[in-house]
Amino acid sequence: MSQTSDTEREPEPEPGTASRGPGAAAERPPSWEPPLVGTDAEQIVAALDRQRATFRWKADGLDAAGLGSRFGASRLTLGGLLMHLAPVEDYYSSTRLSGTPLDSRWDEVVADEDSDFTPRESPGELYALYDEVVGAARRRYAAALADGGLDQSVHMGIPEVGHANLRRLLLDLLEEYGRHTGHADLLREAVDGRVGEDPDEEWVTPPGPMSPPCVGAPAPNPHRAVPCVRPRACAMIDA
Repeated sequence: MSQTSDTEREPEPEPGTASRGPGAAAERPPSWEPPLVGTDAEQIVAALDRQRATFRWKADGLDAAGLGSRFGASRLTLGGLLMHLAPVEDYYSSTRLSGTPLDSRWDEVVADEDSDFTPRESPGELYALYDEVVGAARRRYAAALADGGLDQSVHMGIPEVGHANLRRLLLDLLEEYGRHTGHADLLREAVDGRVGEDPDEEWVTPPGPMSPPCVGAPAPNPHRAVPCVRPRACAMIDA
């Protein structure tokens, strides 16, 4: 029986990579795959980014008709969810995080849970707006985590009870994405049959927090009226 020498053995894959078998090149997991091990902060942020990536993939690459398509009796649309989650991201990472007044682009946000989620923006404008706001939110959370970790107090809270910590804020945002990514699953399948738990491996995640802005990307409309940013949650204290 022949033996394999130490110099002929298949190299061990690097930590965080996977191999498809003998002779296969080691593969790194996709950017949206959470780490198998890590700190609480790394795991929470990675879980949130996975939901963001899955939602963005479900909404990606559609024309106005696709983004405006509805499922059954629901008035939800993928375009409406993009326009809803953009101010949610901005609100959580500014007002709820630090007390910073919400950007004036959301001055016309409609506090109406019955909004029909029908944006007027073009697909390019919707994608550019969502990507820009998510990138800014990531940078804010990264700076906050570096400064004080998950246990630091944030601006959001409940009257007569007190302020929440950053862990609670990020878990609330993760819950928001869990709900709307589920909506996006049904909506996208109804448009063109796209299904799947995670983005396709060949799909490229839109620019992240440290990426330069896309040259020539359409500017978001700062005067668009958008659906309510969870009005019950807005009742939480702002001071």
